[in-house]
Amino acid sequence: MCRLLALAVGLLGASLTLAQAMPPGSPVQQAPAAQPAPPVQPPDPSMSVEQLEARGDELRVQRFYGDAIDYYLEALTKRPKEAMLWNKIGLAELRLSRYEEAKKHFEKAVKIDRNFPDAVGNLGATHYLLKEYSKAIKLCRKAIKMRTDVASFHNNLANAYFSRKEYDNAVREFARALELDPEILERRSSTGIQAQVIGAEDRARYDYELARVYARAGSLDRALHYLKKAMEDGYSGLDSVYKEQEFADLRKDPRFAELMNSRPQAIPQ
Repeated sequence: MCRLLALAVGLLGASLTLAQAMPPGSPVQQAPAAQPAPPVQPPDPSMSVEQLEARGDELRVQRFYGDAIDYYLEALTKRPKEAMLWNKIGLAELRLSRYEEAKKHFEKAVKIDRNFPDAVGNLGATHYLLKEYSKAIKLCRKAIKMRTDVASFHNNLANAYFSRKEYDNAVREFARALELDPEILERRSSTGIQAQVIGAEDRARYDYELARVYARAGSLDRALHYLKKAMEDGYSGLDSVYKEQEFADLRKDPRFAELMNSRPQAIPQ
């Protein structure tokens, strides 16, 4: 699948709580310096393909993407036509923002196995990140034909449509992604992936379209959240919310009238 996910964890609140818990006048105790992580051992050529792949998977989960690639490459010396390994190298390259290298590896996986939907979908996602939207749309559609039930394929296709300003198509695919995985849009927005592609001038429209998706799905809390963000980002077509059918139920919610009356001031970009 197109697993383009990165979760950010904030620890500021925890450190403030510890400091506030100290009695007045208590001496400040300096925390011991963090110990550097031990270096990752290079792959052992005597390991089996399965062992090398499993170790590469562990390192990728631990975010040691370069080391993971080393293990996958070592496995490929023993089994060079393993499409899954080429696909996993591509995923690690994406995490390192090495999009051209990732594209080559996904292309290698697809060349070995043309019926590998994950590699096809990941290649489409990479073209999206490279702002090659026509190629992204073509490949994401192809991946969906292979497997219709993968939310990330629909999500990436929606993003490519959005970047081409095909908003109705984007809403349709976002809605399908949401049906398959109700949390996918929240996870994707937290990764910052879209921020790398969608410029500030499109951000407000993007928020508005997500509000449409959530309103259509009956998730009014999230619809209001994204509608407010669209306001703050200065979306100029906001009055469409009074006409579009997707917002019919939202318009009955008292919070909608309150929000529209408040009209939060746009935040400078």
